[in-house]
Amino acid sequence: MNRARREWPQPPVALTIAGSDSGGGAGIQADLHTFAAHRVHGTSVVTAITAQNTRGVTAAQSIGADLVRAQLDAVLTDFPVAAVKTGMLGGDELLAVVAAYGQADRLPNLVVDPVMVTTTGDSLFAGDPAAYLGELGPLATVLTPNLVEARQLLGRDVDGLDDMREAARALATYGPRAVLVKGGHGADTRSAAVVDVLWCDGQMLDLAAPRVATRNDHGTGCTLASAIAARLALEHPLTQAVAGAKAYVTEALRAAAEWRLGTGPGPVHHHHGRKSAAL
Repeated sequence: MNRARREWPQPPVALTIAGSDSGGGAGIQADLHTFAAHRVHGTSVVTAITAQNTRGVTAAQSIGADLVRAQLDAVLTDFPVAAVKTGMLGGDELLAVVAAYGQADRLPNLVVDPVMVTTTGDSLFAGDPAAYLGELGPLATVLTPNLVEARQLLGRDVDGLDDMREAARALATYGPRAVLVKGGHGADTRSAAVVDVLWCDGQMLDLAAPRVATRNDHGTGCTLASAIAARLALEHPLTQAVAGAKAYVTEALRAAAEWRLGTGPGPVHHHHGRKSAAL
């Protein structure tokens, strides 16, 4: 019996530059899951190894700058990378390494998630938070801070929609084409909706989605940023890429709402909309 050959289109390539989460809910593990869910080939540069689970981080070790450069060169000299997402960079040294590659125009469609603390409150960045703005702000296509990160970047309180809009405007002055200030973590959980604020090409947009009642929100920031990068690799227009990524994360939260993977905040369901033809 002859079977017709199925033609699979070649996927675009995205790169994550981030730390490893041994619990699989955040970091490069979440990023690669998200790329795969979007049918984008994922490549990675590991910046740190963490020992963590749903309860928190018990140990972390940064990767040396030379090895980070070697990983970047290995990926960028061989793969046609269409979009890049940064996560945990650990400190000023690796921040400068990544910035140097961006300044050399080697990091297209750069989505910068300024990872500084985990959902459980563990610190993940030992350098100057303002360095994110000076080093990566001018290179970023999208900057995606949550409320805590926006406060750290700007050195002032960010509470409520008006503050979020002002924060987006202020962060945009450092050079990114777009700024997404996320309202999920640290916002009023009594609200029926989660509103993120997007400043893009001089326009301000409010992106609202229903709040999902779940404790499983570990890695949502990583997932959102990598979903934006995946959609940019797929050549979605920027505003649509951000809005589509937010919708994807909302569904991932809803699909994993009743999971009990671990005793703390668990991961989202990255593959909620995908079924393999092999199963």
